Amino acid sequence: MANKEFLEKIKTKLEQKKNALEKELGGFANEDPENKKGWKARYPQFEGSGLEDEADEVEEYESLLSIEKTMGGSLKDISAALEKIEKNTYGVCEKCGAEISQARLEVCPEARWCTDCIQ
Repeated sequence: MANKEFLEKIKTKLEQKKNALEKELGGFANEDPENKKGWKARYPQFEGSGLEDEADEVEEYESLLSIEKTMGGSLKDISAALEKIEKNTYGVCEKCGAEISQARLEVCPEARWCTDCIQ
């Protein structure tokens, strides 16, 4: 188990990442009221009314959905890591139960698996 100083450092890093992701997601998505930790991309509304503009809206929306899914997944991983810190279960591999190295947690504080299990 990591020491208290290391955990505080990681917690701060995770909270900063979480805030940045929430701010970025808020620029093109809304929190999903049906899914407590989920987001829904807003459908873009372009000025024009022709078929080309409608096609652009659909294309933009598809891009936003992909970005929202990726960022939403990262946000869930970060939130899970913060919960683990609170429950004193942070830094334990979800697959094998081994301790995740501090070096790995420094690079990826939301890591769920040790280096052996991600390969």
